[in-house]
Amino acid sequence: MSVNFFLDNPDLQFRLEQLDLREVLELKEKGYSEAADYPTAPRNYADAKDDHRIVLEVLGEVCGERVAPRAAEADEEGARFENGTVTYAAATLDAIEALRQAELFGAMLGREYGGLNLPESVYSMMVEMVARAESGLMTVYGLQEIASSIEEYGDEETKARVLPRFARGEVSGAMVLTEADAGSDLGAVGTKARYDEATGRWYLSGVKRFITNGLADVSLVLARSEEGSTDARGLSLFLVERDETVKIRRIEHKMGLRASPTCEIQYDDTPAILIGKRRFGLMRYAMNLMNGARLAVAAQGLGIAEGAYREADRYARERIQFGKPIRNLPAVARLLLSMRVDIEATRALLAETGRWVDLWKVYERAVGEGGDEVDAAMRARHKQAQALAETLTPMIKFWATEMGNRVCYQAMQVHGGVGYMQEFAIERLFRDVRITNIYEGTSQLQVVAAIGKLLNHSLDPLLAEWSAADYPDDVAAEKATLDELTGLLGEAIDALKAQDQRERVDYYAVDLVEMAALVTSGWLVLRDTIVAEGKKPVARAYVASLAPKVRAAHEVVTRADAAPLEAFPVLLA
Repeated sequence: MSVNFFLDNPDLQFRLEQLDLREVLELKEKGYSEAADYPTAPRNYADAKDDHRIVLEVLGEVCGERVAPRAAEADEEGARFENGTVTYAAATLDAIEALRQAELFGAMLGREYGGLNLPESVYSMMVEMVARAESGLMTVYGLQEIASSIEEYGDEETKARVLPRFARGEVSGAMVLTEADAGSDLGAVGTKARYDEATGRWYLSGVKRFITNGLADVSLVLARSEEGSTDARGLSLFLVERDETVKIRRIEHKMGLRASPTCEIQYDDTPAILIGKRRFGLMRYAMNLMNGARLAVAAQGLGIAEGAYREADRYARERIQFGKPIRNLPAVARLLLSMRVDIEATRALLAETGRWVDLWKVYERAVGEGGDEVDAAMRARHKQAQALAETLTPMIKFWATEMGNRVCYQAMQVHGGVGYMQEFAIERLFRDVRITNIYEGTSQLQVVAAIGKLLNHSLDPLLAEWSAADYPDDVAAEKATLDELTGLLGEAIDALKAQDQRERVDYYAVDLVEMAALVTSGWLVLRDTIVAEGKKPVARAYVASLAPKVRAAHEVVTRADAAPLEAFPVLLA
């Protein structure tokens, strides 16, 4: 019996059906004018949605039939490092070839480069399926994101030469930012970029560490282009095509994602091409690159959680104790129910985030290309989309990856002692998920990124719109609860914003971001009940579970007790 990771997931199919991309695609597809030049281009919105479904079905089959069956093999063999050369595991190479044969690379690239021109929200669904199949492969496939940055900011010659190779799956990519002393603080990057007046070329020298898929053929490297600078304003972004001056010094021996090589790289006067403008490397280009990567990692956390839940549910059906399957025991059933509703609520939040990111991108381009001709309405829509994308992106990265870790913990608990053994897939998933709330910015950094927007009530228009919708009569209680919780969120925002001690704001920011994520995802699952009767049990269970958490967080934030802060000097001396 064939396995398809899209067709076996009714909730993922539902999310695609409900994803409203009409506004996005009208701009992204240039009024559907490309059909005359590209046979694969859609002629209208229905055509585009059909295309998205076909791509997801094809990828679902590759993931179910070729990738997932060899995931344990990829993990066991892992990436290898010998004599300065890094190679993928045999199973990883087979998976890459399967994706290449299916023409699934270049997902978000424009058709002029051989890409599929997919929106970010659909690409996130693809990443989720790949991560469910084999978490390490996701870091190879997901780093296609750098091709989109090259398309957006690179010069025409570079794009014409490099991007078709990405679309054909001939090259892989890496985002090369981190150094030993510049992890969370990327403004401290020390790798030097030297401009040679004689040749008109840039050259890089320095060492980068913890670089995911560091063996890549094409990399985007953050380096210091302004001599004498010490902060982010002296950094630029460069494209490097790997040659003999790029030396991989070692690969890390990791807890999880063993099929994905994490490298330490040395650049010795390596030729490089400036991407965009000097001095914008971190504040504009790398930040946009990281925002895309954060969506991908959120999808990775979700995909691993989906795999963990399925392993737990399967085991709970098969494992007989006390004369019945353990899934019938209330303690185990509670774990399974919690996993199921958390996954569906998070998938809804990821899809909504992706939609606003898509809107931001298409309006960013439209405003940039339109110049003085852009009307006030378009500028206002662009501003709204940007504010919501900048709020929701760090929130979903925080929320989805914390959820993924929690679900894998619960799935391990369902398995009991056998889950700790390598013969069971949950052992691998448990190891793989742990990095998701660390890399591409820890959960703590995502809170820092989200809190400023939240304190300015950035979600208020969205929450008000959802509250004003018409819901079925039999979810009126859940609707009333969410209205109450939305009010509590507003009170908590105002209380924290009124704090005159920055330390208290920072300390209790995580509680406020959790409140916002719970309330937002709660409205999203309730909104599903308008179109799907089968979503009502999900909404009831999820709202029932989040209500006491939001009420408790409201008390924590509004009190903003100084006792923990006052204990710092004593307890952490």
